[in-house]
This record gives sequence, C-alpha cells and structure tokens, in this order.
Amino acid sequence: MDIRGKSVLILGGYGLVGQAIARRLLPERSRRLILLSLKREEAEAAVADIGPEAGECELSAAWGDVFTFGDVKDAPRAQNYADAAFRTRLIESLTEPLSDEAAAEYWLHQLVTRERPDVIIDAVNTATGIAYQDIYKTSRQAAQALKDGADLRGSLEMLLVTDYVPQLIRHVQVLYQAMVQAGTKAYVKIGTSGTGGMGLNIPYTHSEEKPSRVLLSKSALAGAHTLLLFLMARTPGGPITKEIKPAAAIAWKRVGYGEVVRRGQPVPLYDAPLEAAETLVAGTRFAPHDASRGRATGETMKNVFIDTGENGIFSLEEFAAITTGEQMEFVTPEEIAEVVAQELSGGNTGHDVINALDNAVMGPTYRAGLMRHWALEKLRNLEQQHGVRSIAFENLGPPRLSKLLHEADLLRRSFETMGAVRAASPEELSRRLLADIERDGAHRAEIVSIGIPIVLPDGRLLRGPECKIPPVSTPGDTLPLTPENVEKWAHAGWVDLRVANMKAWRERFEAIEREIAAIPAGDTSSRFLRDRQFWGEAGVIQPGKVVGWIFAVEEQGARMK
Repeated sequence: MDIRGKSVLILGGYGLVGQAIARRLLPERSRRLILLSLKREEAEAAVADIGPEAGECELSAAWGDVFTFGDVKDAPRAQNYADAAFRTRLIESLTEPLSDEAAAEYWLHQLVTRERPDVIIDAVNTATGIAYQDIYKTSRQAAQALKDGADLRGSLEMLLVTDYVPQLIRHVQVLYQAMVQAGTKAYVKIGTSGTGGMGLNIPYTHSEEKPSRVLLSKSALAGAHTLLLFLMARTPGGPITKEIKPAAAIAWKRVGYGEVVRRGQPVPLYDAPLEAAETLVAGTRFAPHDASRGRATGETMKNVFIDTGENGIFSLEEFAAITTGEQMEFVTPEEIAEVVAQELSGGNTGHDVINALDNAVMGPTYRAGLMRHWALEKLRNLEQQHGVRSIAFENLGPPRLSKLLHEADLLRRSFETMGAVRAASPEELSRRLLADIERDGAHRAEIVSIGIPIVLPDGRLLRGPECKIPPVSTPGDTLPLTPENVEKWAHAGWVDLRVANMKAWRERFEAIEREIAAIPAGDTSSRFLRDRQFWGEAGVIQPGKVVGWIFAVEEQGARMK
C-alpha cells in the first residue's frame, strides 16, 4: 500500500528496530508517526531523537504496557501482580470470553481505537514479554505449597496470571478487535525465532539447562504468535498482516566507552583479595548471593562496549563470540526496516513468514558481515585508546560464555599465543594464571564483579556478593555444596584455574592446531570456514573466536543455516 499521507503507529518505537523503521518511513511521507514505548521518557526521547529528520511528518509519543489494562499501564508488572484485586481482575479477563467491554479495558485497544492508525508496525518483543514471566518458577511455588499443605490461593493466582497461552491469545484478540474497529489497513509484526536463529543446541542461556525451558517457552510463544497472525491474515475484513522474523542477533546502536550498565544500573566493582578466599567444604551449602562476600571498591565498571539496544551492552569479545561464524551472527536494524518498507509498498522480499513460514526468516547478511569488521575495529581502537581489554559483562548469558572468555583472556595475558599454551604443562598454565590474578587486583575485580567467581588452583574460591552460577530463584537461597556440584558450577560459570581445566584448554588448542594442519598446504578456496588466516599466522589467542569455536565444535552448538 502507499503510506504517503497515512498515519503509522510503531509499537516499540524507542527500540533499536523501532527507531530504524521510523527513520526509514520518513521519506515515504507518512502524515503522522506515533512512537510507543513502555515508559514516557523513552517515547519522548524517541520523538526528540527523530524530530530533526521528520520534516512535515507529525511525530507524537505514547507510552504504557501494551499487555495490560489502561488504568494500570504505567505501573511495573511486578507491582500489579502483587495486588490481589488486580490478580483477580486479570484472571477473570483471561479466562472469560472476550466481550467488547472487556477488550476496551486494555491499553492497547484504547490506544489503537483512539489514534486510528492506518498502519501498525509492532516491534515489541511479545514472546519475551510474556514468556520471561517464568511459568516454571510459579509452577514450582504452587507445587511446593501443595506439597506443604499451605494456602494455595496466592501461588495458584500467580500461576494463572503467568500462564502463557491465555495471555498471548488475549493479546492477539484485543489487537485484532481494535484494528478492525479503528479501520487499520496493515499490520506488520517484527517477530523472533527466540534463539537468534540457532537450534536446540544454542549455547546462550541464563541457566544450567541448554537450552533453558524459559528460552524454549520464548520460542514456543514466538511460533504460536506466528500461527495466530497467520490466522489473522486469513480472516476477511481484517488488516493485511505480515511478519518479519529476524533469525540472527540484531545490532547495533552505538560503540563507546563508559559505565557498564546491567538492568539499567551501573555494575559496581568488588575486589576479592586472596586472603578472603572461601574454603569449599563438602556437605555444607553454597549461597550464590552473599552480600558479605567481596569488598566494594566504591567504583563502577567502565570499559569499551557495543550497545545493541534492548539486548543491552556487550563487550568486544562477547560481540565477537556471538557474531562469529556458526554462532548467532547478526543483522542490522536498517536492513529489517528496509524489508518492512518494501513489504508495505507491495514488494515481495521473501521475508514475510506469514506467506512462507519456513523460508522467510531473515538471517545473517552480507552488509552485517562487512560492518562486523568495522565494529570490531572501532572497539579495538577504543581498547587501545583507553588501555583496557573488553572481555565480558555478563549481559549476554550464559555465565559459561563469560567464564570461557575470561579464561581465554587470562591465557592470552600470560602466554599470548595458542602455541605457547600448547608448549606449557597444565601445572605451569595454572601457576602463571594464578600469579596474574594475584598481581592484578583491577582485573580480578572485573571478573568477580559481574558474578563470575574464580576457582584457585587449591580449590578455594574468590567471589563477589553475587554468583551467577548456580542460579537460584530467590536471592538468599542456598544449595548443597558437594564435590559434584562444585564441578558442575565451575564448568557452567566459574573461572577455573585448576590444573584439570588448564589441561582442557591445552587440549582445545591442540584440537585447533590439528584442524589447521588438516587444511591442504596452499589451499586458498572457500572450503574452510576457519583457515590459517582466520586464526592468524602468529596464533595469537583471540578469545571471541576461540569461544565461538568451543561452542560450535566442542559443544556442538553451531547453527545449521
């Protein structure tokens, strides 16, 4: 359709993709763009940011939670769920048939029927917003209450309000009814595969499972959402419905140096001096969250980072790991915006999953491959400028990624090349890395402050007040401290300086050397993804590449297509 002179509502207009779409639509001469975000300051910031480019197009801001009622749209979800009257109201809404009156209570319905947009572009991550309420946690709490013979009312209510399918169905019903009532002509959803295009072997999770049930729930919701939109597209009288489903990481917004932020807050730095090392006693219990551990330095973490929008900021090596071959790789928001613009104008990009559920995912791109080099180059230049190493911030997950990146970096700091590691004994590797940790308190603080403990060669533990592994449902929970658990936790997310782990690292570099040696001498074809040039003739340890290889080869976590 021709969107010249039309009104366009962009849900998620503050996000990386939402803003790219808004900018891409400005040359199409829309009459009005309405940018919605969860928070007022975000929506107004998006309007202010795009305003200088808007020309004659009218820009306006809207804000609030599109999954809840209009009168509580600005309250945090946890605050609403803590209110017994709200839970009762929501349960009744989700379990009863949807009347016109019930639909009109929802903020999304109120917004659409008030603004009456000709086009809605939905860049809200619906699957994440619903699935990350974690029905497994609420199910465990309800099961425990049942086992204990406790009052089930509270836990049962929480179980009902976090049930995924009723929420997703109600969201689609409310949206559809509102668009029909408003006369909306086209709806384009920016969906998700849930795993950045990877399979069940995805290494990036936030728990010990690979993949976690919550992550699989996100993919399941994303798939269910697509099928519901598929039905919407086949409903007479409804809007033209399309879905663009990127199957790669989406990046980036900016590259810079400054405070490392997680969940909107700077990461405080803690030191873990060796004299405070914790002795792990079998048979006792281990508390991943312990405010008495670690010594606050009064400073916050500052480093080189790449800002990926809603997914947070990543270190150079985190970005290198997830975007390397056979991992998530990435696609730029501008490419997604271009596909949206072409689909709206009647083009056939081949990326509308409503028309081709199996073949339309938007995978890694040639442009992103070119620009990845520039992004890494900018990050490395900033590393040199500020005299830092950008290794891991633990924003991406899993903790195993941060653990491996830091271990590879420690080996690089002490030995520089893979060849030097192969030539050393595991005992020497362990001794040298311990000396580095003892000598450099600032680097030690960067590791433990992001929730990654350090296992010393003698088995003692350096840690900050929080350990990402083992994961616990509630801070203050404890877990049995057994030799088996220690090994499991060290594998999942503790920097491990023990001899056995150093032996494993040496074997990895030996496997990489065998892989390189198997390439025929003089071969310059496209046959090999990781040739001698990939690793560098000098064999300098590159943590992001090495960890990408571990996930792809050693742990069989490579993407298939």
